[in-house]
Amino acid sequence: MSGDTPEFSVRFWGVRGSIATADAATLRYGGNTSSLEVRCGARRVLLDAGTGIRYAGLAMLAEGKPIDADLLLTHTHLDHIVGLPFFAPFFVPGHRFRLHAGHLLPDYTIRQAITELMRAPFFPVPPEAFRADIAFCDFRAGETLDISPEIVIRTVALNHPNGATGYRIEFAGKSICYLTDTEHVIGRPDESILRLIAGTDIMIYDATYTDAEFPNHLHWGHSTWQEGARLANAAGVGTYVVFHHDPGHDDAMLDDIAAELRQTRPGSLLAREGLILRP
Repeated sequence: MSGDTPEFSVRFWGVRGSIATADAATLRYGGNTSSLEVRCGARRVLLDAGTGIRYAGLAMLAEGKPIDADLLLTHTHLDHIVGLPFFAPFFVPGHRFRLHAGHLLPDYTIRQAITELMRAPFFPVPPEAFRADIAFCDFRAGETLDISPEIVIRTVALNHPNGATGYRIEFAGKSICYLTDTEHVIGRPDESILRLIAGTDIMIYDATYTDAEFPNHLHWGHSTWQEGARLANAAGVGTYVVFHHDPGHDDAMLDDIAAELRQTRPGSLLAREGLILRP
């Protein structure tokens, strides 16, 4: 990357859905639940706080610099927030974070949700133990977030039990879309998703199931890799990334999906821990 081109990249710290896996059969793609890190020049945007965010936090602290970042949550189901109490930078003074959620109002706030997660009898350390400067920011899915003059974050409501939010991050003339925990309707593409992903450079999509598995999981709030490919084709997406791997899909099965995906939509790929992509 040239010196006058600002960094815009996404790193995958956790790619698994529903529950973390720790068996040998899932090591190549990874067993940590959803956690991504997007670099927008000097700014950092984190997406979700599954078990993978623990490793992201340790890497950030190892840089030895003050951290100033936004954390965008798709929703607050356990697999997407279970890493929050183990995110080490939250416990270190001098760092600043803004924690965003777009699915809880008007019944809840993100501060309430995190407080309930981190209290007895579920967890022994409350949020009051955090020493970083943390702001809790609630919004309604569909709004555009103003976190920086250089960064535009558009949002959309997703079809998931208890609600979820999809994101489009635009920076330096490029874009990355993150859409996980959403269920499609067979034969009817989600028009709101199509509008959000139109022409995006990278689309990361909930592909928990295959089309063959999907009928047995209706109303579970997830989609398929084939539906993601159909959406990507319809919306002129650049790189399509299959994400939120089912805990029952081992490396061998994911290899098979990857091979079929390459035939179906060349240039597409499966997310794996440690993968870094640049638009």
